Amino acid sequence: MPWIDACSADDIGLEDAMPFDHDGRTFALFRNHEGEVFCTDGLCTHEAVHLADGIVEGNTIECPRHASVFDFTTGEVDSPPALEDLRTYPAEVRDGRVFVAI
Repeated sequence: MPWIDACSADDIGLEDAMPFDHDGRTFALFRNHEGEVFCTDGLCTHEAVHLADGIVEGNTIECPRHASVFDFTTGEVDSPPALEDLRTYPAEVRDGRVFVAI
């Protein structure tokens, strides 16, 4: 898997999310309250809504359409209506930049 330079680490605040598009696909980047960064597929598995528009709390993202909650550290669904987990991707900060392995 190649590592992709996604954005500046400063672009994502604590307990925040942002979309990241690469090679025709949409991903979501997250930063939890501890400053760790994570990456998942960018669309909810229930109805393909952009997750980066949702609410980040701790290590979870709430979908803005039907309030499905996902743990973005594992991709697991925490509450329906979504039933399918998100795919996750390794992410790390290097020299002030967020890199994602996709």
